[in-house]
Amino acid sequence: MRDDEKQMSAVMRTVSILEALSEVEASNLENLSRTTELPKATLLRFLSTLISLGYVYRDGADMYHLTLKMFSIGSRSLKHMDLITTAQPFARRLCQNLGETVHMGILEGNSAVYVLKEESSYTLRMYSRVGKVIPLYCTAIGKIFLSEMGEDELEEYFRTTPLKPYTPKSIRTHHALVEELERTRKRGWSIDDEEHEENVFCIGAPVRDCTGSVIAAMSVSWPVFRFNKDSFQEITEKIAETTDELSKVLGYIN
Repeated sequence: MRDDEKQMSAVMRTVSILEALSEVEASNLENLSRTTELPKATLLRFLSTLISLGYVYRDGADMYHLTLKMFSIGSRSLKHMDLITTAQPFARRLCQNLGETVHMGILEGNSAVYVLKEESSYTLRMYSRVGKVIPLYCTAIGKIFLSEMGEDELEEYFRTTPLKPYTPKSIRTHHALVEELERTRKRGWSIDDEEHEENVFCIGAPVRDCTGSVIAAMSVSWPVFRFNKDSFQEITEKIAETTDELSKVLGYIN
């Protein structure tokens, strides 16, 4: 085995140990060996190094614990991570792959705000801009945020937000919206089928942080005549995969 292959093998083994310990409060050598599929002698060698570096703690009962050092390192990196800067290459790649306009929005009160836009190369484009405020109940980005709300939050939203119809296809009743949000929650992506703007079709997916909370949503918009229904599944998978990848960079572990 070449030196670089040995180094990669060592890195992979180290990560497998850390990940295994992150799943439990503590583990003995036998269980950890079974979980990581590493021989006990090899495992002991790696654990010894991790203990000396402060990432693992061995108690008096020979149980191994993950320390908070990994958390400390991760939390320090958060202050250097800018959501928009981090999301930009993901949005750009999605725009290039699908050829259509990509937006990312964040929740602000009972609305959402575009904080990022990657423009389609087509002559006919979406009328939108960074900073534009959009409703939640009739947009793909907004439905992602609503689908994450608890019952009390949703009731408060209904109490304070009238479902004004923007187009003939806008959802107009609380019951219909609740059903739509349930579908969104189950499948992991949302749809705006000409509900906010006529002749515009959108698909959105959530962006999560290290706590699992939805901190943003990303969507792709098409003029209806340009949307290929035969590629619907492939398109939704690409959007969801992109936001999943972004979420992982932001620390989300599924």
